[in-house]
Amino acid sequence: MQSYPLHSLKNGSWFKLICGASYQHLPAIRSLALSYSLAGADCIDVAADPAVIAAAKEGITVAKKLNSNLKPWLMVSVNDGEDPHFRKAKFDVTQCPPDCPQPCVAVCPAEAIALSSGGVIDSLCYGCGRCEPICPQGLIATHGYLASLKDVVGWIDDLGIDAIEIHTQVGHDDEFRLVWQEIAPIVSKLKLLAISCTDAPNVIEYLRSLYRSISPLPCPLIWQTDGRSMSGDIGKGTTHATISFAQKVLQAQLPGYIQLAGGTNDYTVSKLKQAKMLGKFDSAGANLVSGLAYGSYARAILSPTISLLETALQANLVTSTLNRPMNQLNLKLEQNRELLEQAVDTATQLVSQIKTASS
Repeated sequence: MQSYPLHSLKNGSWFKLICGASYQHLPAIRSLALSYSLAGADCIDVAADPAVIAAAKEGITVAKKLNSNLKPWLMVSVNDGEDPHFRKAKFDVTQCPPDCPQPCVAVCPAEAIALSSGGVIDSLCYGCGRCEPICPQGLIATHGYLASLKDVVGWIDDLGIDAIEIHTQVGHDDEFRLVWQEIAPIVSKLKLLAISCTDAPNVIEYLRSLYRSISPLPCPLIWQTDGRSMSGDIGKGTTHATISFAQKVLQAQLPGYIQLAGGTNDYTVSKLKQAKMLGKFDSAGANLVSGLAYGSYARAILSPTISLLETALQANLVTSTLNRPMNQLNLKLEQNRELLEQAVDTATQLVSQIKTASS
């Protein structure tokens, strides 16, 4: 029996939630995974961190209990070298002048900067880099890291990972091959492999060389066209880069499915429809865009609901310290029907765009 996510890929209605390759706010990840799973997401993409994976799995499990027909895949992202998705902002808060207007606080979409708490809250920062150029003193820097491939490979069975996404860039030929040496022995255990790359000169030649390195594959392959990384919440115009990149990859007719990311938002599906780029996969050629992945925009539209949940938790904690009975409202979204419905309704408005566009 064909799985629902694979059916979505073939039908051109694939929806992936990107929790963030560096995002580690566990309660929010759990709520995001729960909400978007109930809204019909096909895949939940998370950081290569066992605590993050566990939080996402818990959200997916709760969603399956509420609707047994849901079977989204769990994906873990890794990188083959320097990549904007795999970094954190850092600065020494003691060096900040007392009269600083703190533009870093205002520009951070994740509310990850709190000078009273020591600067950057590591678990909230997902590496967008918007704070770095705006610091008047030039104190902020971003520090990248490599996800541990050996750990991820060991988690395939232990943590129930369905898919792996490799983030790469033009010129990373040798680095990619090293990553592939780790993944190749276990690729048959995966339901899906994805390769994410940003646009650059000679990108098509680079992607073709990657395909030669990994083929033949025992599982489906997605090419993720990462247009303008982590920018979907900035404005509707950010989607143009990923659509333009997707057009280039589609013309190259690379084997595999095409899925957009990097700047995807509420505007993306309508632009794809205008360009007649959405549709069922055609392995004989002229294949169209098979799906969309949403990261910063998908998180941003649920942020108000998740914030309400966190506020409710703080109220409960205060009640508890006063030795009064705590009510049933806590950080588990499913235990607050009103907030759960609000979150799922918001998520469904986004997921339904591609689901209805392909029907």
